[in-house]
Amino acid sequence: MDSLGSIAMFVQVADSGSFSATARQLGLSSSAVGKSVARMEARLGARLFRRSTRHLSLTVEGEQFLARCRRILAEVEAAEQELSASAKGPSGKLRISLPRYSGLFDTAILAFMRAYPAVELDLDFSDTLVNVVSDGYDAVVRTGALADSGLASRRLCTFRRLLVAAPAYLARHGHPATPAGLAQHTQLHYRFPATGRLEQWPLAPGDPVAASAMVCNSVEMRVFLAVQGQGIAYLPAFTVGRELAAGQLESLLDDHTQEQATFWLLWPASSHLPPRLRVFIDFLVEKLEKGGPASRPGEPWFGT
Repeated sequence: MDSLGSIAMFVQVADSGSFSATARQLGLSSSAVGKSVARMEARLGARLFRRSTRHLSLTVEGEQFLARCRRILAEVEAAEQELSASAKGPSGKLRISLPRYSGLFDTAILAFMRAYPAVELDLDFSDTLVNVVSDGYDAVVRTGALADSGLASRRLCTFRRLLVAAPAYLARHGHPATPAGLAQHTQLHYRFPATGRLEQWPLAPGDPVAASAMVCNSVEMRVFLAVQGQGIAYLPAFTVGRELAAGQLESLLDDHTQEQATFWLLWPASSHLPPRLRVFIDFLVEKLEKGGPASRPGEPWFGT
């Protein structure tokens, strides 16, 4: 069995994509790093990297082995931190993937940084699907139904989506009386980066669907265009709380937008969580359960 040092070196090579870069980081020669990986491949009986004069990439076996190695190193690190009598609190780096929703996590992240200054946050805001383990994330926040992925999870909160438009737009084009009436209006749609599909609006079966006036993968752009009177948008309530309260936007067909979506926090299942990840999970759950900006005056932006 390879030592933890060899496993750590393999992970570092996979992250840097280069024997020479890893060698510089560890103060070794490139040949020493290459020989260490070669010995590991010989012992495993599998090729971990595809090599060329200019490029180094993981094989399928290498990807699988990398996921296991990350978990091994995380377990060792967690055990060391838990057993260290000199530890004065959570510290180290956390790599977190979050969805690109403006206004949802800002306050919680700021409060966490102030409460745990020794924890370094590496935040990636993206709507694309990620592999928590092989992509090197400590945790991810995503919405929707959970697949049986082998990941541990905590429910953060639920939220509504609202159909919204600017008063100026509604003055020109009128209010849709039914979901079917949306077909007569300019629609600002969202395209999911992972699938390329458009987000489903709250239409009844058989209702006509209008051609989109604009499609994008940005919440902020759709909020901006809706405020500017360019059409109707279907948006998470918490992203338009300020605009609704200020009268810049109005919600439409509220009886047809009661369905709720759920945010989940996901991380690799483990019996030993690093203290920094454990406090981050508990902190985020607690902060989001306390609520946020209103979707309409006097109405909560999500449920818990």
